Parts: sequence; C-alpha cells; structure tokens
Amino acid sequence: MNFLAHAYLSFGQEEILVGNFIADFVRGKEMENYPKKVQLGIQLHRAIDTYTDSHPLVKQVQSFLIPRFGHYSRVISDVFFDYFLAKNWNNYLDTHLEQFSLDSYRILSSYPHELPEAFRRMFHWMQTQNWLYAYREPVGIQAALDGLSRRARFDSKMNESTQVLWEKEEEIEAIFFAFFVNLETFASTTLLELIQNHDPA
Repeated sequence: MNFLAHAYLSFGQEEILVGNFIADFVRGKEMENYPKKVQLGIQLHRAIDTYTDSHPLVKQVQSFLIPRFGHYSRVISDVFFDYFLAKNWNNYLDTHLEQFSLDSYRILSSYPHELPEAFRRMFHWMQTQNWLYAYREPVGIQAALDGLSRRARFDSKMNESTQVLWEKEEEIEAIFFAFFVNLETFASTTLLELIQNHDPA
C-alpha cells in the first residue's frame, strides 16, 4: 500500500504512524536504533506490504498492468488504491481528509530524530505538495505517478498507467472495496498482536 493507506492503518497512534512512514527507508538492524513503538510501526508496515503483495484481489488488479508495466505493477497498484481510499475517505473516517493529512504531517514533523535523511528529503515535497490530500483527484494521482516514473531507474512508463485506471476505474474500485475490508482487519489484528507481544499484560 502507499502512504495514505499506511497512515490510515496506523489507527491514530503517533509512533506507529512514524514507523509506518519510514519503514522503506530503514534497513536491517537499523530498526533497533528506533524507539520500540516506532519499531512496531515499521514491523506493521512490512506485514501490510507482505499481506498486500500476496492477496489474490491485488494480483487481479496487477494482472491489468503487468503486460505493459511488468514488475512496476506492484507500485502502480499501491498508488491506485490510495486514490480510491482518498476518493471514498468519508466511508472510513469522520475526520476530513485534508485535516487528517495535516495532522499526519504535524506528527511526522514532531519526530525529527526518527526520520531518516532520505525520508526527510521526500517528506519536504510530500508536505509542500500535500500528497496525502492530493491523492483524491485524478490530477494528484497523475502527479504521483509522474514523479515515480521520473525517479525510476529504468524507463518504467508508470506515468502512462493512469490510462488503465480510467479505462477500468469501476472494476478496480470494486476490487479495492473488497480488498480493503480484509486489509483493515488484518492490520488491526496484526498491530494488536505486535503491541501485546511487545508489552504482554
């Protein structure tokens, strides 16, 4: 899943959100340098990604993309799902998406020592361009995929994947709804288990 989903699946816990955001920028034993709750957020992020990557509904969306975009299909489907989460945000939280986005940036900014340098560079643009809120509109998703395409090591053509999204929007949205119910249950159960194992009663 992409940034908005990971923020939502932090379930209002600040240090979990920090870990959830920085997980892709933390390698191996580096995780041990972080506070325990941030470590749990990193572990939750990795569990969410593993669950997502193996889920048949996600593979169904990726099957629309693989013939043209190959192994980049995983990244593209993550961005597509953030679009549908943002578009249908009122189905999930009463807090307005714009306020949720600002709150997420505020939380991340309040943990400067926990943010890896590479994440801080990206976070500047995330905050300046309000990525989390921008995902709700087609122009925001196009901008996200344009940026990913520019940063890719090879000519990924990810910027062209929105053609698939608009051609199959209703079908992919239905898949998203079915999948996200499963993912939310998995993430909440996994976080509870991580917390209990960290601090058993």
